[in-house]
Amino acid sequence: MDVTIRRGTADDSETVAELHALSWRTAYTGIVPEQALGDGMAAERREMWELRLAADYGEPANTPELLIAEQAGSIVGFAYVVPQPDGRVLLENLHVRPGRTGGGIGRALFDAVSDHVATCHPGADLYLEVLRDNTRAVAFYEREGGRRTAEQEGIFPGGYALPEYEYTWSFAGVRGGSPT
Repeated sequence: MDVTIRRGTADDSETVAELHALSWRTAYTGIVPEQALGDGMAAERREMWELRLAADYGEPANTPELLIAEQAGSIVGFAYVVPQPDGRVLLENLHVRPGRTGGGIGRALFDAVSDHVATCHPGADLYLEVLRDNTRAVAFYEREGGRRTAEQEGIFPGGYALPEYEYTWSFAGVRGGSPT
């Protein structure tokens, strides 16, 4: 079944929040403290996405982008990219609905993110931070050509610290399309 990628809107906030919370519970159980995956997480995600998608970031170059993956009219994944003051672009979120992984949705989202960065932020590097113990995600980003550029401790709401990796893709000299 084909995956369609489109720009997200404020109307997507509730579905994205639900998918975000479900994805965290699925991917991070046994990795992050259990209290971080509790019932309050869904409400926190809903508020976060409502605020993010209603905000005015000013200049388009400073505006984050939400990309939605759909199949048969249902949201099956999303990615969220945020331009950074240092000129790089952070892939802050890339989530595929649990039970739908392994079917090309993540790849379609990553390709759309790559195209977005190369087109809207020419010459900017794309980077992300991923929990070291999220081995499925680490393997995905390595297959997508990410270079591990840092190892650090990520500090999460609630004050817990977990080891994470930073991966980077360079878009220098790329005009639309895949990173180098």
